[in-house]
Amino acid sequence: MNKMNIDSFLASLSMYVWIGLAVVFGLVFAYKVYRLGYYGALVETLKMRWSIAIPLLIAISLNILSNAVIFIPPEKIGVVISILWAKGYRDNPMPSGLHLIVPLAEDVILYPIFWQTYTMSHNPAEGTILRNDTIVARTKDGQEVSIDCSVIFRIKPTSVIKVHIDWQNRYIYDLIRPKTRGLIRREVARYTVKEVNSDQRTDLEEKLDDIFFDILDQRGFELDELVIRNVGFSHEYALAVEQKQVAYEGQEQKAYEAEQVRRVAKGEADKITTLAQADATAVVVKAAAEKESLQLVSEGLAGHPSLLTYEYISKLSPNIKVMLVPNNAPLLLSIPNNLLENFPTVTTTVTATVPITR
Repeated sequence: MNKMNIDSFLASLSMYVWIGLAVVFGLVFAYKVYRLGYYGALVETLKMRWSIAIPLLIAISLNILSNAVIFIPPEKIGVVISILWAKGYRDNPMPSGLHLIVPLAEDVILYPIFWQTYTMSHNPAEGTILRNDTIVARTKDGQEVSIDCSVIFRIKPTSVIKVHIDWQNRYIYDLIRPKTRGLIRREVARYTVKEVNSDQRTDLEEKLDDIFFDILDQRGFELDELVIRNVGFSHEYALAVEQKQVAYEGQEQKAYEAEQVRRVAKGEADKITTLAQADATAVVVKAAAEKESLQLVSEGLAGHPSLLTYEYISKLSPNIKVMLVPNNAPLLLSIPNNLLENFPTVTTTVTATVPITR
């Protein structure tokens, strides 16, 4: 038999024995009444006193044993209430495991030592109490805020007797709940609504955690964490914050658009600068080429002075080999023979103009 179930087994066995004895004795007595009548059945039953006493002793023994044996699961601890002790209880709590107590003189009250969570929320589905259980508080500047929170705690095993004496099973609704609500209201009143709605909320949580840890520690409890689950604000304040955020987003959008325009303008300016630099480079290259060309022409003329005359004549009509000049002007140019070798022979007529004297 698993010892985790032995106390329950003994209690069930004792109950079944009592029920069985009651059924058997009832049927036997009814049969005797049917045969002998009530008086005869009673006399006959008293003659069977040992037959009745032995089953009764067995049932009573099982009942006493079931009350003497108690098993405490590992997630709980027991406080032994005893009339055999002057204080009315044993000095030390009863740890988990299988134990014996004095039947009828002692009783064990079990308390959980696992972590418990008590939640207060505006949403009935989230809170321990199935209704709006949020904490309404006022900030230093008079704004109303609603706070949802959870308290994660447990009973310290070494302090379970103190908890039993002070609170019994009322510690959640008589200690945890009112202390949490009062503490949050008191500490929120030290902050403005803007601070509660900023990164200073972390400071608020840390202060609440430290203060509540000391409060529970003095009363036999251990705090794991006080968690602020949600902070709600009044409709007016929430609307003002939303409008401010919308305005801020508008400014961010305008700044972004201005940055885009600036980038486009900078790109156009860079493009214009690049084109101007290209044009300037082209002018420099062109000037250098022209300079080099003129230098080559100059060097060519220096060795062949008649080349300039040829270039001049080549610009004229191909059929013109002479020029008519005024009668008082000398012949300006003479064509060297070596330059006419490639031209066809043309008859040249020189006409002189004689002035008429009247």
